[in-house]
Amino acid sequence: MNAPFAAESAADTEALDRRFMEEALALAEQGRERGEVPVGAVVVRAGQIVGRGFNAPVSTANPTAHAEIAALEDAARTLGNYRLPGCTLYVTLEPCPMCVGAIFHARIRRVVFATEDPKTGACGSVVNLFAEPRLNHHATVVAGVLREPAAALLKAFFAQRRGRRQP
Repeated sequence: MNAPFAAESAADTEALDRRFMEEALALAEQGRERGEVPVGAVVVRAGQIVGRGFNAPVSTANPTAHAEIAALEDAARTLGNYRLPGCTLYVTLEPCPMCVGAIFHARIRRVVFATEDPKTGACGSVVNLFAEPRLNHHATVVAGVLREPAAALLKAFFAQRRGRRQP
């Protein structure tokens, strides 16, 4: 392929998935530094990052300010279209139902996430909206890319948060 960073084999795809998930992890860290739950996301098209985001519901007083939403909005602005066909979303935590709805509307081709969310995960942990045949869009979902560092970041964040609340 002629596109920069385009994958030509399964090994290339795995390497690109790791590279872009590292970018999402760096964004998650930015969110953590601002006191937000550390979740980061990037949208990639033709091997280039076109959208970035991290969780910001606390700082923005906005319950919809999830990393995925921010990355989708940034990509839509960059590309000049709310539809993002051919794009891949990389996110450090399994998307919730709200974010999966936005992913559907954006027509994301592929979703790659690092670690599962056993409380609100909508890609198989609690529910799998991508497997629902009555819904009009189905993306390919890849789970577990850089699972350990993403899970460790979340675990450390919540352990620190619990520690602050204890007398």
